[in-house]
Amino acid sequence: MVVSSSEIRHPSAVISSQAQLADDVVVGPYCTIGDDVRIGSGCCLESHVVLEGPTTIGSNNRFFPFCSIGTQAQDLKFEGEETLLEIGSHNEFREYVNVNRGTSGGGGKTCIGDHCYFMVNAHVAHDCILGDYVMLANAATLSGHVMIDDYGTIGAFAAVHQFCRVGTHGWVGGFSVVTKDVLPYSKTVMPRHTKVYGVNTKGLQRRGFTHDQIVAIETAFRLLQRSKLNTSQAVDAIRQEVECPEAQIIIEFIEKSARGVHK
Repeated sequence: MVVSSSEIRHPSAVISSQAQLADDVVVGPYCTIGDDVRIGSGCCLESHVVLEGPTTIGSNNRFFPFCSIGTQAQDLKFEGEETLLEIGSHNEFREYVNVNRGTSGGGGKTCIGDHCYFMVNAHVAHDCILGDYVMLANAATLSGHVMIDDYGTIGAFAAVHQFCRVGTHGWVGGFSVVTKDVLPYSKTVMPRHTKVYGVNTKGLQRRGFTHDQIVAIETAFRLLQRSKLNTSQAVDAIRQEVECPEAQIIIEFIEKSARGVHK
C-alpha cells in the first residue's frame, strides 16, 4: 500500500516551502522544518523537532522529541553568514540533542557521518567533524572545531575542548574534561579527586539547624577529616565524643556504605 505524504506528516508541523523532504519522511506533531533543509528517505522526526538550514540530512535518520538540529553557531564571532550542517545516514538523535551549523572561520561546515548515536542532551558545536559510528552519551559536550574519528566514544557529561581530536576507537570516560587530543584505541579518563570541603553550614542554617547542632556536626567532620585517624577509628571517636542525633546519622551512614565515603 502506498502512503501519501499527508498521512505521515502531522497537520501541526510547520514545514517551509523551501525545504526538500523525501516522500516517505515522517514528520510528527509540532515539528518545525526551516528553509534550505533537505531530508533523505526513511527519516523520522518524532515530535517537537526543530530543523534549521542550510542543512542536508541523509537517509534513515531518527530524531526524538525536542532536538534542535542545524541551528546557528553559539559563537560570538558568528554574524549570520551562510554556513552548513551535513548529516549522513542511519544516525539517531535522542531527546534534547542540539547540533549547530559551522562558522566562516572554521570552514563553514559541521559534519556528522553515518551510524552515529547521540544520547539525551548531547551537544555538537559549530565546525565539529564526526566520523562514522561515533557515540556521545548523555550530556556529552563537544566545543567548536572538535574532530571525532570513526568509532570514537564520549562518556556521559564529558566535555571536549575546542580544536581537540579524539582518535579512532578512542574512549573518553564520563565526567572527563578533555583539553588535549585523545589517542586512537585509548581509554582516557580524567582523574576524580573528589573531596569533602567541610560542613554545608549555610544550607543547614537555612533549614533551621541550631548553632549547637551545627557545632556538633562540625566536630564530627573534624574527627573524620582532619585527624590522623582512619575511618573506623574516626567513627569510634565520633561515637565517644559527639552526642547528638546528627552524629549518629553520620555514623550509621558510614557503617552502611558499601563503597566507602569521600572524606
